[in-house]
Amino acid sequence: MALIQIALIWVVYAVVIVLLAAVASIFVYLYQAPRERSIAVTIVSIFTLTALLATVLLLPVDVALVSSTTSSRHGTRKEGVTQQDVDNILKTLKIVYYSLYSLDALLCLVVVPFTYFWYEEYDEVATEEGNQSFGQRFWGGFKYTIAFIFFVVVIFLVGFFVPVAKDRKGGHYDLDYFKNLLTENHGERALTFALGLLITIGTLIYVLYTSAGLALLPTALIKSAPAISAPSLGATTSSQLERNRERQRQLEGRNNGRQDGLPAKDQRELDALVREERTLVRRERLAAENSGEGQGWLMKTWIKIEAIFRPIKLLGGLFLMLVSLFIWVSMLLTGIDKAKNSICKTHCGYILAHINIFNPMNWVLVKSAKIFPIDYVIFLLLVMFFFASSVVGIAAIGIRFLWLRIFQIRKGHTSPQALLMATVMLTLISLAINYSVAMIVAPQYSHYGPQTFCDHPLRHAGEQPDCSDHPNHIRPCSELSENPAARNVCTPSVGSTFLDRITVNFSYFGVVDFWAQFVFLAIFLIIFITALFRVPKLDEFQADQDAEEDEEEGLLASTGRRFGATWQDITGRASKSTANRTNGRSVADEDGV
Repeated sequence: MALIQIALIWVVYAVVIVLLAAVASIFVYLYQAPRERSIAVTIVSIFTLTALLATVLLLPVDVALVSSTTSSRHGTRKEGVTQQDVDNILKTLKIVYYSLYSLDALLCLVVVPFTYFWYEEYDEVATEEGNQSFGQRFWGGFKYTIAFIFFVVVIFLVGFFVPVAKDRKGGHYDLDYFKNLLTENHGERALTFALGLLITIGTLIYVLYTSAGLALLPTALIKSAPAISAPSLGATTSSQLERNRERQRQLEGRNNGRQDGLPAKDQRELDALVREERTLVRRERLAAENSGEGQGWLMKTWIKIEAIFRPIKLLGGLFLMLVSLFIWVSMLLTGIDKAKNSICKTHCGYILAHINIFNPMNWVLVKSAKIFPIDYVIFLLLVMFFFASSVVGIAAIGIRFLWLRIFQIRKGHTSPQALLMATVMLTLISLAINYSVAMIVAPQYSHYGPQTFCDHPLRHAGEQPDCSDHPNHIRPCSELSENPAARNVCTPSVGSTFLDRITVNFSYFGVVDFWAQFVFLAIFLIIFITALFRVPKLDEFQADQDAEEDEEEGLLASTGRRFGATWQDITGRASKSTANRTNGRSVADEDGV
């Protein structure tokens, strides 16, 4: 029976990974610019997003597996379950966790940057003329990736030699749970340090983008119904276009018979009318597309269905608003609990050994964990809500360096370079989400799930405690449990242990990650209140710019060419492809002359 249960848990996880791949594919397909799609960029983005979401969603599997060895009703291990069985489960989970974390780090720090530079190195003219081979393009992308490989090596070397947990004199280090967290293996220390650094960097991004998205997503759904329908917008635009052209004809009529042309005032007005006409023509075309004109029956049907289900979209926005407030309250309560009741404070990154303040989200997950996979469904929806909020936050704020917008993320208008940078940001954010959910949103669930132990006094030495007649002696497992029965029954999840190992061995990461949660809550509250009272407006200007922005490059859209130009300035020699293109243009100009 135990083997069947374990197999079913892994089957559910496999099904979830397939769903995650579908979600990642939909995200990439919706946001990528159709005319700039690249197979390499698409595959790398989908695979990276799937891997990082699979890492976060391994936690419920972890909790279910370690909890499957115990009976939460009696507070004892199930019959036939030995310590060897538990160790085998933990070993399998460690292998999967280490593999996924290592894969995430490799994708984020090496594969995605290489794909970025690989795409930048593509020269359509040089390829058509046969001047750019696969090897040249590969080396062009790889030579810039060397810096990232060097960065990875430095991170692991620092983690290998950096001292850990110097202050081990606190009473909390005498507990078995904390003794097990102190890393002595240098390999584990290096991986722990590298993941701790990436989680901390991701937390800084998560604080800004995910908090904004968590506040904006519900209000965006509520206010998504257009203030004016597509047919009405088309009719209004057609009327404005007709008046515009009539006024142009009037101004041009004044010019008939005049030798010196229109007066300066009329000429300026005519130029403004011509620019306005181009804008109105684009707006009229967009209104026609939104109405389904000239499109197939499938698209027209989809537009009609969207219009029918707008009220449901409104209700969904109201529901997500309540969920976001529910999450916010849960995070605030845990944050206060940790700041006040953590047994080791800054020495261990505010690990909370026992829940002292009721956390509603944690309670829901612990209770639902008794019937797998109900908790998995709730956890999946929770993580996807955080992920969707992160996407909304990146789309709303854009990819920026300080106040400068480098790239803009929009549906159907995202360049491959912007998509790859967004993928890196989402990778780091997902690592931060993993920490936030496990340590702040639902700490008891993430550590022990529904596990309990029997705290009834033993009558005879060596026997198992029996709480059949004393249900009030059944206690939830926690890090502070010193009862021998708790040590024999309670098994912390591998994922939470790994995160606790980071905060105990490198407490400065834990301190930054913990206090950043309060910044997250503050930013969410400010944006949420602002979004509630902000009146939505029809963004005609954004719609007018859609066609033009398809052809515009972002600030970093030519990074490879900029680096190449710098290298050529240093060496004083132009590349062969540049020289060939220049000669080709010169020949073409001479032929044209």
